Amino acid sequence: MSSVLYDTPGPRAKRRNIVYTIVFLAVLALAAWYVLGALDEKHQLDADKWSPFVTDANVWTTYLLPGLVETLKAAVLSILIALPLGAALGIGRLSDHRWVRVPVGAVVEFFRAIPVLLLMMFAAALYREFTTISSDFRPLYAVVTGLVLYNASVIAEVVRAGVLSLPRGQGDASVALGMRKGQTMLYVLLPQAVTVMLPALVSQLVVIVKDTALGGALLGFEELLSQNRQITANYGANTIATLVVIALIYILLNSLLTHLAGRLERRLRQGKKSTAATVPAQGGPAEVKSDAISGA
Repeated sequence: MSSVLYDTPGPRAKRRNIVYTIVFLAVLALAAWYVLGALDEKHQLDADKWSPFVTDANVWTTYLLPGLVETLKAAVLSILIALPLGAALGIGRLSDHRWVRVPVGAVVEFFRAIPVLLLMMFAAALYREFTTISSDFRPLYAVVTGLVLYNASVIAEVVRAGVLSLPRGQGDASVALGMRKGQTMLYVLLPQAVTVMLPALVSQLVVIVKDTALGGALLGFEELLSQNRQITANYGANTIATLVVIALIYILLNSLLTHLAGRLERRLRQGKKSTAATVPAQGGPAEVKSDAISGA
């Protein structure tokens, strides 16, 4: 089926595509054969390297599951703080008041330009020098602080872009109905922009989950990936097997997050467009229907 970006391939193009596919699969199979052969020479495919994850429950109860709990703890705390903070910063960047818009924009651009690992290291140093937080909890605080500062700035840009992507008539219709700027943003623009922003927001939430591993690399945060060192030290240097299992856990966790977000997005898109919302307008209460605003 032809479209603006894609033309239906003809017979010669179809044959070329088949040849390209066969060549790609052959190259991929050769690469996999080479990698597996190299791993086998290093005895990384031996059964004793992989069997602890099936036969020894201590690998899970002592290392993997506690590490997963720490990863989820840092990710959930970061998400719960970064989402509302990012939404507030994004709305601030859309303010009509320059004294609000400019400082908020400077904050967003500043923290968005700094690598998240550097933010974590600065936070750890600040907590160590100027607070009495125990060293047992300091890595968690530093990881959450770095993730919140960076991802809230990114989410602010996502919110701003989502609101600006809406037709200008949405805001004009709200003004014509007597709604104030804040009411327009809260009751009209943001609810519609959520479905536009959701894919980008989900991608950023996945990034938050993965970036918790940075705290384990340099700050001593005992998250999931950092357990690799303990497992390989106690179960015969099975580095490849451990990393594969940890990678599968990350894939499962992020796939679940993406699936839940996809279901939420479908429910939002299938919601009734004519849902009524009671909004107090200037001069008295008024009941405004979203389909009436859309048609204005």
